[in-house]
Amino acid sequence: MRIIETISEMRKVQKEWRENGESIGLVPTMGYLHEGHLSLIAEAKKRCSKVVMSLFVNPLQFGPTEDFERYPRDMERDSQLANESGVDIIFAPSVAEMYPHKMKTTVVVSEITDTLCGASRPGHFDGVATVVSKLFHIVQPDFAFFGQKDAQQVAVIKQMVDDLNMPLEIIPCPIVREPDGLAKSSRNVYLSEEARKQAVVLSRSLKQAEADYQQGLQPGEIKERAMSLIKTQPLADIDYVELLTYPSLKPLEKFNGQPFILALAVRFGDTRLIDNKIFS
Repeated sequence: MRIIETISEMRKVQKEWRENGESIGLVPTMGYLHEGHLSLIAEAKKRCSKVVMSLFVNPLQFGPTEDFERYPRDMERDSQLANESGVDIIFAPSVAEMYPHKMKTTVVVSEITDTLCGASRPGHFDGVATVVSKLFHIVQPDFAFFGQKDAQQVAVIKQMVDDLNMPLEIIPCPIVREPDGLAKSSRNVYLSEEARKQAVVLSRSLKQAEADYQQGLQPGEIKERAMSLIKTQPLADIDYVELLTYPSLKPLEKFNGQPFILALAVRFGDTRLIDNKIFS
């Protein structure tokens, strides 16, 4: 496995791969790898002859009060896990390499960014779309792999790729969970012992919603019951609980056979967790 830190070297390698007929898979990450990331690498290995994992904590997607500096980083550990998982290249540019001057061009995906995390974190998805677009242009993958835990992000990236005719396929991969149901996240390390126990209520609320849907409850009832369950945990501070069509992310007033998502964002102390379930 190689670690590449410059755009020019990454472009040189991907050009050599192309000339040799290799297929390229990209797993974009911000590092501090967990089993969720490793599952993306495993899927990339199945589909592609070469796998690039980008490791870049992107300042454009953090708001002024958010945790860019605090975001967990451990390059040595990440490198070991990536190597053991069969990654061919870690692309780990510095902020100065990716943004050598103030950006005058950004990628903005409209409408589907107006709700959920897009509403509570203004500008977040502009930063996501911009950096992912840059990564796609640098690595030029055939496939890119994203975790379904960030379901709105998956919808945004798919929309960008479709609208701009980018020559690659986006592969969403299932959420990976702890044995007690908590979705794997790099931010879980911030949880206190008590917050960690209470955070399991997120997956419990999704299971309850699935049972409620099978029993014929309507969207408003399912949403209210999910919120009520989450509120039983003293440390839980709800950012949003929403039932929306997916991937268009429009309000859902009644079920009509189209796919939909129950999406959650809840703070436990200073740590904001997201989770979701897509019904299709």
